[in-house]
Amino acid sequence: MDLVERLAAIPYSGAISDILDEMGWTNQVLPAEIQAMQPGQTVAGRALTVSGEPAPGRPRDDYFLPLLTMLGSIQPGDVVVSQPSDCLTAHFGELCCETAKYRGGRGVVIDGGARDLDYANKIGFPVFARYRTPLDIVGRWRMTGYNVPITIGRVVVHPGDYVLGDVDGVVVIPQAVAEEVVGKAEALVHTENLVRKAILEGVHPVKAYETYGRF
Repeated sequence: MDLVERLAAIPYSGAISDILDEMGWTNQVLPAEIQAMQPGQTVAGRALTVSGEPAPGRPRDDYFLPLLTMLGSIQPGDVVVSQPSDCLTAHFGELCCETAKYRGGRGVVIDGGARDLDYANKIGFPVFARYRTPLDIVGRWRMTGYNVPITIGRVVVHPGDYVLGDVDGVVVIPQAVAEEVVGKAEALVHTENLVRKAILEGVHPVKAYETYGRF
């Protein structure tokens, strides 16, 4: 099983966040306002980063061609992670979701907006964003780069970092420590299962913590 699939099998982002904290990576959770647009969705994969800016009054091709070039670069296992530097428009919609899914993309995380969410849900494409809006990018916003470092909240996201999103939010794992983090998370999930079993068998919480070192 490759690292993306192993990460996707981790049942919750909290385990990843706790491990990153313990390793000294304490600013790896994206702002709480970025949430799944459809309840129950999860996303896991490698970050394909995107940057953008408000850009009114440009020719139509200036809005579409950079975005389409980025979509054409998506590889299986990628998650588009976007810092649009914009709080007005929808930065991902129906055809973006369809194209990304067809090319093996596993979802999109946007510090901005999305639209056509019923369709995204219909095709099973996870969308995490700040808000919903029908406003198109044409005449309003353009992509300025992709596979470049971006900053969302206090988190610097580099191309190839790993991303896990669930009902609690989105956490970013630096690529250099991803293998170690996922391995530790797998062990942590096993340990927490033992703690849960002990608690449900009547073990005092303090005793369970002392036995397993976790709670």
